[in-house]
This record gives sequence, C-alpha cells and structure tokens, in this order.
Amino acid sequence: MKKAKLALENGVVVEGLSFGAEGETYGEVVFNTALTGYQEIITDPSYKGQILIFTNPLIGNYGVNYEDMESKRIQVAGIVVREISNFYSNYRAIDSLDHYLRIQNIVGIANVDTRFLVRQIREKGAMRGVISTVDLDDKNLVIKARSIPSMSGLELASLVTTSERYKIESEREKKFFIIVYDFGVKFNIVRKLKELSCSILVVPAKTSADDVLSLNPDGVVLSNGPGDPSALEYAVSNIKKILGRKPILGICLGHQLLALAIGGKTYKMKFGHRGSNHPVKNLITGKVEITSQNHGFAIDPDSLNSYEAEITHISLNDGTVEGLRLKNSPAFSVQYHPEASPGPHDSEYIFRNFITLLENAK
Repeated sequence: MKKAKLALENGVVVEGLSFGAEGETYGEVVFNTALTGYQEIITDPSYKGQILIFTNPLIGNYGVNYEDMESKRIQVAGIVVREISNFYSNYRAIDSLDHYLRIQNIVGIANVDTRFLVRQIREKGAMRGVISTVDLDDKNLVIKARSIPSMSGLELASLVTTSERYKIESEREKKFFIIVYDFGVKFNIVRKLKELSCSILVVPAKTSADDVLSLNPDGVVLSNGPGDPSALEYAVSNIKKILGRKPILGICLGHQLLALAIGGKTYKMKFGHRGSNHPVKNLITGKVEITSQNHGFAIDPDSLNSYEAEITHISLNDGTVEGLRLKNSPAFSVQYHPEASPGPHDSEYIFRNFITLLENAK
C-alpha cells in the first residue's frame, strides 16, 4: 500500500493508504450504509460516475466471486473504506476485493475516518471529489474536484446500457414476454422476472418505442440506472408512446422516468438514499417494508397530477415518493429496489404484482 488522498470540492482533504489500482479517479462522492453486499453494490450500474464511501468499517473480509455481480464489471469510480481486510474467508470466494479492484483498474483509499466524511456529506450534501495516489498536493486535488461535472444534468445511461439486445428464456413454461429497457439494469431484476416464468428481451436504452411495440411484448420494464433522469429526454419520449398500450413497471430510475412521462418533475436530493435498511410505507396496504435503495434524485410530489397518478409508497425517513400507480394506464413504479441484491426480500411482491397486471391486461 502507498499513500493516497481524497479531496472534496468543499476543501476537505484526507490522507490514507491506497488499495486496488494506483492512479487518479473522479466522481460524485456518496455513501452506502449496507453492512454486507459490497460486491453487488460496486457492480451496480447506478453508481456510474460516483466515488463510494462504505459506512461499514471493515470491507473485503469475505472476498468476491463471479456469481454475485450485478453487472459485467465494477461500476463505481472509486471506493473509500475505513479498513480493507488483508484476508478473506468464505467458501464461495475466489479472489480478494483488493485484487478484483486492481485488475479492473479501480482506485481505492483505506485508513480514513469514514464517519467524518459521511458527516460532511450529510451536512453539506453529495460533493464532487477525487482520489489520487499520484498527486498528493492538497490544493491541486481540491481544484481538480471542483472542475469535474456536477451530477445534475448528466446523461449516464448510454454509458452503461447494453450495446446489443439479448434474450433470456425461463426454464419453465413461458407465461409472458417482457422487454426490459436497459438504463443500467441489475442482473437480479432479470433473474426475478425469469423466476416468474417470463421470457425477457433486454434492449439498449435508446431503442425506439416503435421497435418495442413492433415486438408485441406482454409488458415493459424500465430499469434502474445512473445519472439525472431529466437528461434522458429520449427515454421519456419513448415511454409516452408506450403508455396505455403496454403494461409498464418502473424501478428506481425507471420510476423517475415514468413520472417525467406523465408531466411530473424530479429534483436532486441532498445526499440521496443508499443502503439496505430504508423503511418504506405502502399506502395501499398500510404495511411497512424494509428496502434496498440507491438513488440521488427523487420525484417532486407537487408536480404530479392527482387525476393521473396516485402515490402508493413513501419513505418513512424523509417522506419522499417511493411508489406510483397510474390511474389511466396499466403502469406502476417504485423508487427502491424490489430485487434487493443486496438487501431484504420484503419487496419481492412488486414483481408478482407486475405479473398480476399482465394477467389482467390479457
């Protein structure tokens, strides 16, 4: 390990030790409060363009494997931890986190006070930052942090979407044919649909609505993904054309895009929701579910037309919109991750509800 530094745009600079690759990396600095699941987290495409702080103090202790990835590669721009484990122990592990980062050229910094950094973000909001092992000049690093683009207005889905459409068939008798718009889809969303006897076609983010409708799917899923939803004008345009013609399920970014398609607005949150223990109240059933979340933007509830949409879920932490149901179209969405991975399984019913929607549409 060699020296490394993390600088935030507000002028805060911390020194630690590097792990993973050496070099320099930039991004919006955010934090995740999950206690486990670091491999699923760092391979989630929704983290594209972000440097991630883990609040759990020890990371890497159970290694990594090739079964728990949520995409084909690590998606975070960099990783910040209190302590990186020098040893890993798990019967499923095939590599260390340190080496996994190194072979994918991802820079990490350890031996820093992550509690202090998280307090900075909670008080001042998510900030641009830089991790470097090659430039240790505090002033230079702060200038670099302030020079990178803000997450607001960034269209990142095109950087993580599939380049070619691909199909996944269920081993069971096929019930429904689903098209998944890949704005940065997590593998487990597709797995959950497959488990429910669906045949799935995953298509690039910019696939036209006409192409989707010509394939005559039973339903359409709008996936999670990174960046500012308001920058995906092409996606909003396509969703408008599909609304009312095919049942739709939106997840995370897909939830925000569905709201934009019916005239709603989104806004950037102060520091977002990222973790696996966020309480959400289902306003339809009155039940509370513990959810897995990863988002930095949210829907403005005052922008929604009550004749078009009903808010079905809210966050019990801050009251933000966590679910929608459209009144004039067979479509609904959730802000959180019902597929979890990592996280609790309280919300798996969302996929079953989508299947019910498809059955009713038939």
